[in-house]
Amino acid sequence: MISVNDLTVSFGGFTLFNGIGFMINPNDRIGLVGKNGAGKSTLLKILMGLQQPTFGQVSVPSDFTMGYLPQQMTVTDGKTVFKETLTAYQQLNELEKQIEKITEELHHNTDYESDAYMKLIEQLNDANDRFHLLGGSDKEGDTEQTLLGLGFKRSDFDRPTFEFSGGWRMRIELAKILLTKPRLLLLDEPTNHLDIESIQWLEDYLKNYNGMLVLISHDRAFLDAVTNRTIEISLGKAYDYRASYSRYVELRKKHHEQQLSTYQNQQKMIEKTEDFIERFRYKATKANQVQSRIKQLEKMEIVEVDEEDTTKLNIKFPPAPRSGQVVFHAKDLTKRYGDHTVFANANIIVERGEKVALVGRNGEGKTTLSRIIIGELMYEEGVAKLGYNVNLGYFAQNQDDLMDGEETVFNTLDRIAVGDIRTKLRDILGAFLFRGDDVDKKVKVLSGGERSRLAMAWLMLEPYNLLVLDEPTNHMDMRSKDILKNALQLFDGTLIVVSHDREFLDGLVDKVYEFRDGKVKEHLGGIREFLQRRKLENLQELEWKNKEMTEKKEEKQVIKQDYGDKKEYDKQMRKVNTQIEKEEKIIAKIESVIADMDNALTNPTDKVASNDFYKKYQQLKNDLNIAIQRWEQLHQKLEKLT
Repeated sequence: MISVNDLTVSFGGFTLFNGIGFMINPNDRIGLVGKNGAGKSTLLKILMGLQQPTFGQVSVPSDFTMGYLPQQMTVTDGKTVFKETLTAYQQLNELEKQIEKITEELHHNTDYESDAYMKLIEQLNDANDRFHLLGGSDKEGDTEQTLLGLGFKRSDFDRPTFEFSGGWRMRIELAKILLTKPRLLLLDEPTNHLDIESIQWLEDYLKNYNGMLVLISHDRAFLDAVTNRTIEISLGKAYDYRASYSRYVELRKKHHEQQLSTYQNQQKMIEKTEDFIERFRYKATKANQVQSRIKQLEKMEIVEVDEEDTTKLNIKFPPAPRSGQVVFHAKDLTKRYGDHTVFANANIIVERGEKVALVGRNGEGKTTLSRIIIGELMYEEGVAKLGYNVNLGYFAQNQDDLMDGEETVFNTLDRIAVGDIRTKLRDILGAFLFRGDDVDKKVKVLSGGERSRLAMAWLMLEPYNLLVLDEPTNHMDMRSKDILKNALQLFDGTLIVVSHDREFLDGLVDKVYEFRDGKVKEHLGGIREFLQRRKLENLQELEWKNKEMTEKKEEKQVIKQDYGDKKEYDKQMRKVNTQIEKEEKIIAKIESVIADMDNALTNPTDKVASNDFYKKYQQLKNDLNIAIQRWEQLHQKLEKLT
């Protein structure tokens, strides 16, 4: 259990937190929510011990393990994906070396009755118990499943990490953190670099995680699936609700309405009481009543209404000029990078007024198609054409990185704006929450969410009839995403959007193009219908089907999913057989010592009659039973594989 006590953080005359406090209990799954800049990431750093508060403290039990994934972190290179991920098992690796060393010492020590030999036996069993408790027997299998779940392919395992983008290397770091199985997971926007399938896998993993979780995310669907408690950071205060995000929103609204109603009723009563006092203050016959009401007011605890942060985006896209009926058309489109085919023979038609989502795993070609549409990237085969009178606006996934960090917020727009729109720049920036002195800030000091908002403001400088948006909601808080979604729903032009945010896409798009295994497939309908077809969201259906299978078939299916092909299957067979051989050697050693002690019992001596002798004898019997249980479990595992 972790205790946050009277936490205050101040800097530069500004108070970020003001005396907040809460407990993190076993099995808590906490969603930490609030606007960008409210202090959520700062709070995670304080919990991790990476930053100190101005006042207050965080009480953490000794030997308490925590895993922390920040939004940005330094990733290591020099190993393959698989070997780098295995470094998560530092404690297990040390235990393995210890077991090998003790086993070697036992092999050369033949004095079975010596204290030194018995001590080695005890150390070996303790190390083996600890190894199995930490999941050492399955560490390679767990590593494979975690990497596959986070979107890596088996062919990626032996590739060096430097070949991957920053987002993919962040997935490696996430895998390492998950595999260490800390008591508390602190995750800051873990879905930012994940695709829909990987997000679904992480949801399932965290729902079954045997530990505590504090999670920052702007993905409402993800929060609802994973969390059972919500803490909102707003205007320096913490509001704690024992509910997932959507339920919290309802409760927070009801709480504020009740609070406001109570406040208004109290104010009316105070007004009437003060009016009575003023009317009868100087009448002797009412003196006692007046004094009673004065004391009543003095003792009254005034109801306060929580201050609400009502700042939000106020976006309305300019009316779209009319384009031709077909806005974009691709026929038999193929794109390659060297020998690697990103996608082949893609056929895509986007018509005027349609709102289309491009979805699929990272690296399958969604951003590549976006760049082909805007004419930034060439293709090898087929046709890709924009329609008649198309005026295109583009938001790149790395749009914020393309801006000059030394420019101010205002100058970033001013240097590209032309015509009458320049007179409205401050209004446009105000709609994106850049007000007053904010417009004079340099781009380099802006947060990720602020940069995304500034990049989105670019699209207001000209009336477009086709918007191509690549991950527009990254780093945006939930209220900002809702406002952007509403503005896009009202946009009378055509929209092509790349996004992994199911909640954002739901109700926005009416057609989905799925990028998968080098192919592009059209799905009519919204994102929810698409997810149901892909069986990504409806896990209950998957569980229902699994229950229909016999236990043997279910185990074989899991094995097929886990190990894929014969090579992986053989690898697991060898691994289990090796573990069985190790256990058999341990059993043989213990049985040999017990046999020698049994012989000694037939010829009692003073040493044999001692309490220490019988204690060691009983300990060996217990160790033998434990070793035999492990041996039986391994044979059961072997039977499932065969």
